[in-house]
Amino acid sequence: MINYNVDTDGIATITWDMPNRTMNVLNEGSIQAYAEALQKALKDDKVKGVILTSGKDSFIAGADLDMLLNADTSDAVKLTDQFSQLQKLFRSQETGGKPIVAAINGTALGGGFEICLASHYRIAAANPKTRVGQPEVKLGLLPGAGGTQRIPRLIGVMNAAPILLEGKDQTVDQAKGLGLIHEVVPAGELLPRAKAWLMAENKETVVPAYAGKSGKPIDSRAVQPWDKPGFKTPGFPGGQVWSPPGVQTFIGGNAMIAGKTNGVYPAPRAIMSCVYEGLQLPFDTALKVETRYFVSLLRGPVARSMIRTLFFGLQEANKLARRPKGVAKQEYKKIGVLGAGLMGAGIATVSVQAGLDIVLVDRDQAAADKGKAHIADELGKLAKRGRLTPDKVEAMLGKVTATPDFGALKGCDLVIEAVFENRDVKAEATKKAEAALDPKAVFASNTSTLPITGLAEASSRPDHFIGLHFFSPVEKMPLVEIIVGKKTSPETLARSMDFVQKIRKTPIVVNDSRGFFTSRVCGAFITEGHRLLKEGVPAPMIENCARFAGMPVGPLSLNDEVAIDLSWKIMDQTKRDAEAAGQKYEGSGADDVLELMVKKLERFGRKNGKGFYDYPADGKKRLWPDLGKHFPADPRWLYGEGDEKRAKEDEIRKRLLYVQAVDTARCLEGNVLTDPQDGDVGSIMGLGFAPQTGGAISLIDQVGVREFVSECDELARKYGKQFEVPKLLRDMAAKGESFYGKRTAKAA
Repeated sequence: MINYNVDTDGIATITWDMPNRTMNVLNEGSIQAYAEALQKALKDDKVKGVILTSGKDSFIAGADLDMLLNADTSDAVKLTDQFSQLQKLFRSQETGGKPIVAAINGTALGGGFEICLASHYRIAAANPKTRVGQPEVKLGLLPGAGGTQRIPRLIGVMNAAPILLEGKDQTVDQAKGLGLIHEVVPAGELLPRAKAWLMAENKETVVPAYAGKSGKPIDSRAVQPWDKPGFKTPGFPGGQVWSPPGVQTFIGGNAMIAGKTNGVYPAPRAIMSCVYEGLQLPFDTALKVETRYFVSLLRGPVARSMIRTLFFGLQEANKLARRPKGVAKQEYKKIGVLGAGLMGAGIATVSVQAGLDIVLVDRDQAAADKGKAHIADELGKLAKRGRLTPDKVEAMLGKVTATPDFGALKGCDLVIEAVFENRDVKAEATKKAEAALDPKAVFASNTSTLPITGLAEASSRPDHFIGLHFFSPVEKMPLVEIIVGKKTSPETLARSMDFVQKIRKTPIVVNDSRGFFTSRVCGAFITEGHRLLKEGVPAPMIENCARFAGMPVGPLSLNDEVAIDLSWKIMDQTKRDAEAAGQKYEGSGADDVLELMVKKLERFGRKNGKGFYDYPADGKKRLWPDLGKHFPADPRWLYGEGDEKRAKEDEIRKRLLYVQAVDTARCLEGNVLTDPQDGDVGSIMGLGFAPQTGGAISLIDQVGVREFVSECDELARKYGKQFEVPKLLRDMAAKGESFYGKRTAKAA
């Protein structure tokens, strides 16, 4: 794991190179091996200095998250002792009396960057792809090996805030500009430059603060800034937290955290507390504070849920874990897109960015050209940000053919239909496209709700027909929901997953049903917002409770974005299909809200500037002032203080989350979803479902299946059948089972 070498000049090089891994990580084995190599260097009188580097393309990717996820968190004292060992190791590194250089040859994140921060000098190889930083907050944790203490002491609290509180990584040049890295050199000069710094004569000595009054002076290069007498934290007069700028910084920081997280993420608050408390304490004591906050987060449900879904779940999805075996990988060169509206043009945009030739088809040349203009506009935005050159933009646009001619689809490996959400319109587009396609080409529908098996009836080769449900705006939304029809072949599924990976999106695979998974659960969230509105809950209360539950927007705002008239059309189509099949249509209990907004008031959402919100010319949307006239507030929701008011808000938050979780569980029971992890990844990446929960299924585990069932039974009694749990959950509750653990409670 660790290679150790001492040259004739007395320079020890410790090289991280873990076998059978593409990246180095911090785990029990590698930490132990590194500790042994470090102590060997520090105790060897022949060693004058130490270089830390990596034998891989990256430096160190951070802590082994599998180790964190599976850590025994039952004993807080034991856990604190376990994780304080890394703090002690890094502290011994910087107080060992010998200068240590981190030769950063590639990306160093999390604990991988903290080992660099605990070095006395940091040199990075010039590489625009290299990133350094502390991303732990994105997984519900904080830097647990000194990051919250060293970074503010190096660059000040204000500069440290985006790195620690938002997990923003830095290029090596940005890090150098901040003062986190001392030098950036060509890759071939990295190790020679590190050795040159160590070999340079330095007559300046200092007695480290940790050595006490009787300590002997040592090479000042082997002493960290915070260990030198008289050190002051930069950015504050006298380095004092309680200086006026310091007080202002932390007041503003707390306000920023509250505004951005709505209080649902514990990690940013813990990080701010670490920094605030730590800067008032001796450095070694500050590290103990950091460890305690780290352990408290690791023992809580948020970090474990976020790690499981946002790291392992995403990793599995992006590696195509659900891809059918034995199917050769599809290499794409040319695809077609039917429909040049915002969705179709968005699909074309991300596809041409992936290097594909695009045939963009619409009803006439003007409509097709409008779609290509959208592509040009999106690529132009990237050029303005410096992410594309003008020449690259022109080259990409040259790969897009906008036309009303379906014959131009000849030679396409895949065609994606993104036309109007109407069964007849889609059937016509399917037949016209297939007339020009190679028999082996894949045909995909971007429908958001219509069952794929039914749409495939218009196809002459339904085994090559599949659903690829993109989310708007396509350029920003990372998820693609792949829907398998009854006749879709495993080969078609595999080839479709290859395409999603090619355009750098995250796929989840679901089986066919009306609304599939994401649209169905999205509809449950929106409809519960409608029910609350009908019950007399003020619209601002609905929207704010959703955000304070962790949702990015409220159900009314979301309905405006997806279009209220689209919701009405889906409801109307569902009703027609039920009647055509001789079945009784059961409404949601809030169909009349859609009827009022669309048919009587002609408020379709953002698309026509009128929905539950108004969209004035200044761009600042606001709730429609007359909404209260059509949906008057019930006094019982308006009055109350303290615990009574909080109880009402808690119940609204619970309803908005639980209605989605129940429907996700129904999708699992009905085999629409085949794995809980797809439900979690899909709910967060596609719907923005409260990320602090780890997803709609993880929420049930967080609450506890038995408790969740009990609470849903009460909600169903009070508010309706939308909260009735499936048999799957009742059986799990009776057995004391959970989705991600064999047993969570004593069986009933």
